[in-house]
Amino acid sequence: MSRIKQTFDKLASQKKKALIPFITAGDPAPDMTVPLMHALVRGGADILELGVPFSDPMAEGPVIQRACERALTFGVGLRDVLGYVREFRKENKDTPVVLMGYANPIERMGVPTFIAESKAAGVDGAIVVDYPPEECEEFARALRAVDMDPIFLLAPTSSEQRIRQVAEISSGFSYYVSLRGVTGAAHIDTTEVANRIAEIRKHVKLPIGVGFGIRDAETAKAVASVSDAVVIGSRIIQELENTPKDKAVAAVQEFLSGIRAAIDELSA
Repeated sequence: MSRIKQTFDKLASQKKKALIPFITAGDPAPDMTVPLMHALVRGGADILELGVPFSDPMAEGPVIQRACERALTFGVGLRDVLGYVREFRKENKDTPVVLMGYANPIERMGVPTFIAESKAAGVDGAIVVDYPPEECEEFARALRAVDMDPIFLLAPTSSEQRIRQVAEISSGFSYYVSLRGVTGAAHIDTTEVANRIAEIRKHVKLPIGVGFGIRDAETAKAVASVSDAVVIGSRIIQELENTPKDKAVAAVQEFLSGIRAAIDELSA
């Protein structure tokens, strides 16, 4: 059983929702990634989503694009990201870590090598934005064979056929993109999200996390009320951009603690 499933099972038994923060590995500086990962856990993260820097992050808005650019100026690549996970695992053996990125770095490394080295580093799952489910059944099978979870995106425009495909090959959780567009967009409609999740649940039996457009405690609480997990990324990157580096780790922890408290009001 994967760490992700164990985490969701434990949260369900406590009637709590998962909080999944995202940061880009190597941003704002390589030596800050592991301290930020630990700070996010202290702030209430249940699962960590770690972005693999890429030069053409097509699903990302300007905020995460800038984070990728900063990380790439330091030369941070996929092997460095796996190194951060190994370092994190020296102190934290329990919090699941999901890599989010694009196919190119994985293909360059080679899929078998990527899976073997990710497993050895302590990675628990992968979201590969440009790996459509209908084209990567073998990849998903290989991940599941080593208790890693292939996680796929679903969108407001996803057809019933696509939802069925995701249901067949994914594990861990499904990631519902709440908005049409890129990360960091605004104006999330919680009612629309709730209706769409109800349709997805007819086919997908995994926990459903919702991301894109979640910027504050109020929105996070509203989204958590209709889903199993809240994913928040661009707003955290903005916190890093707007805070001096010597205060950034503490600031991110404090920000996430506020989100955690709001979500936990649902189970109080």
